[in-house]
Amino acid sequence: MAVGALSWFLLSLVTIGAHAATLTLQSPRFTISASDASQLRSEPISLAHKPSPALSLGSSDVLKLTFQVVDKEDGKGVQPHQTFLRFYDAVTGEEGIQPVKVTPGGKAKFELNMARPPTSLPPTTSDPLKVSLYLGSFVHPPVQYELFDLALPPSHSPSPHADEASFHVRPEIHHTFRPDQKLPPKVISAFFAVLLAAPWFVLLGMWSHIRPQVPHLFSPNIFPFIATLAAFEGLLVWYWVALRLGQVLLYGAILAIPTAFTGQRALAALGERRLGKSSK
Repeated sequence: MAVGALSWFLLSLVTIGAHAATLTLQSPRFTISASDASQLRSEPISLAHKPSPALSLGSSDVLKLTFQVVDKEDGKGVQPHQTFLRFYDAVTGEEGIQPVKVTPGGKAKFELNMARPPTSLPPTTSDPLKVSLYLGSFVHPPVQYELFDLALPPSHSPSPHADEASFHVRPEIHHTFRPDQKLPPKVISAFFAVLLAAPWFVLLGMWSHIRPQVPHLFSPNIFPFIATLAAFEGLLVWYWVALRLGQVLLYGAILAIPTAFTGQRALAALGERRLGKSSK
């Protein structure tokens, strides 16, 4: 048991030591060339302090950066999971990220051509950019190296985005409503109300003179049909108040069956009465 515990402890130490190994750069160097390929400046990069004076590029100069990523313990080349350069303006807070390709042996090369600058560069001013290298690996802790300060020609102000206004405070919306509708005078309303009700008064007056008689309205053969017709009128009122069209069609189809049956009985009873066969 003790031997097994000791073996596990030693294995843990070896694992921790392997994970504690860090990445470093071997032979980092920068070269600045003009548009005619003439070399303007070439120096090795120290990881302890930045080059002085700061690097400076013209509108057509080319910056070349080369290095090899190695394991600090055994010096073997390592291909990190992520490798990128960060261009940061400490004054404006703008930054840009540029990925760097690394071979399986850890060798990397980056080229910045100011004649065709990458879109990842942040807007530049007269202040230099701080250039940092970031390395990320699954088996090594991440590391960051401050490489150098880089002065670039001032860039033009970026054109505003079409949707930029959507990300700012918009003016408060004030809703404008139409004024309330003015009601006509009560006298005019009363006049038209009486005018609309006048035909009913005329109809009732004519009925009082004619005195129509419906002696068989409540007979067992006629009244069920009248009741189903009244049910249809009630269904229409219900539709106007609460029902939907599909419900009205369903209820109407169900109600049509007794209506047709009672209507047939009512018509048969009227026919028999006219022929003198029935007195009901």
